[in-house]
Amino acid sequence: MGADSNNKPRVLSGIQPSGNLTIGNYLGALKQWVEVQHDYDCFYCVVDLHAITVTQDPLELRQKTRESAAMYIAAGIDPEVSTIFVQSHVPAHSELAWMLTCMAPLGWLQRMTQFKDKSAKQAQESIGAGLLNYPSLMAADILLYHADLVPVGDDQNQHLEFTRDLAQRFNHLYGETFTLPSVMNPQAGARIMGLDIPTAKMSKSEDSENHAVFLLDDLARARKKIMRAVTDSHRDIRFSDQAERAGVNNLLTIYQAIAGERNEEIEAKFAGCGYGDLKRAVADSVVSTLEPLQERYYQLMNEAGYLDSVLRLGREKAAAIAEATLKLAQERMGFLAPS
Repeated sequence: MGADSNNKPRVLSGIQPSGNLTIGNYLGALKQWVEVQHDYDCFYCVVDLHAITVTQDPLELRQKTRESAAMYIAAGIDPEVSTIFVQSHVPAHSELAWMLTCMAPLGWLQRMTQFKDKSAKQAQESIGAGLLNYPSLMAADILLYHADLVPVGDDQNQHLEFTRDLAQRFNHLYGETFTLPSVMNPQAGARIMGLDIPTAKMSKSEDSENHAVFLLDDLARARKKIMRAVTDSHRDIRFSDQAERAGVNNLLTIYQAIAGERNEEIEAKFAGCGYGDLKRAVADSVVSTLEPLQERYYQLMNEAGYLDSVLRLGREKAAAIAEATLKLAQERMGFLAPS
C-alpha cells in the first residue's frame, strides 16, 4: 500500500527547524536520506509542528524552516527525485493527529521515554500537552503517507513502535486503513555524540560553545571545535563501547561516517598515531564535507523563488496523498463527508 506507481517502498522522515543543524544531523540523517533517495519513494518534511512543543520566536521559526529546507537540498536531496515539503503546509497532519490522539491510551503516551525525560526537567504545571501528544503527531506524519520505512535513530524507536501500535488499533477497530511502518536502521554515524560530553547525543539546541559542529559554522571554527574534543588518557586509537572511551569512539564514528571505511581499516590507519593526529584527520574530513555543502546552501538562499517553488510542488504532491488517506480514515471513523 505504501509503494508508489514504480513499486518502490516509501520512506518518510523529517527534522525540526529549531536550533542549528549539526554534523550529527547530517551524518545521522541527511547523508543517509541522500543515499537512499534513488531506491525508495522518499518524502522528507521540515517538521515545524513538532518544533512548537517548545515556545518558538515566530520570525526565527519561519527563517529556520526555510534554512532547513535549503539544507536538505544542499546536502544532496534532489527535489526532482524526492518530495521536500513543510509539515504545516499540509493540514492533514494536524487533523489526523487529533483523531489519533483521541484513540491513544494515556498510559501509552505517558510511558514514552522522551516525554518522561523532558517533563522531569519541568514543573508539572508548565509541561505542555503538546509534549505528551508529540507521538500522535509523529504517527500521523508517518501513517498519512503509508510509509513502509522510517529512518530513525535509537532515541526514536519507541515512537515508531507507538505508531505501529496505534495503526494496528485503528485497523482493528475500523478496518484496514494504515500501513504498518518498519524501522530503516541507519548505517555508521547514526548517533553522533557531543564533542564536550561524548556520553550525550549531539544536540542542535545545546548552548555549550564546543558541544557541536554546526553545518553553517565557519570552517576554521569547526576545525577548532574538533581539535578541542574530549578524549581520554589511553594511548591506543580504537572503537570501544566503554564509557571512558566515548570521546575517541565518537571521533572515530564521525570519521567512519564520512569515509565509509570499516572499523579495522580505520584502526589500522591510526595505529601508532596520537589523539592529535586523529583529531586533525577528523577535522579535515568534516571541513571537506562542510565546504561544498555551505557553498550550495548559500546559492540556494540567494536564488530568488527557487526554494518557494520546491516547497510548493512538494506540498502539492504530499497533500494529494495525505488528503486521500485522511478522507479514508474519516470515512472509517464515521465522519459526515461535506456535500
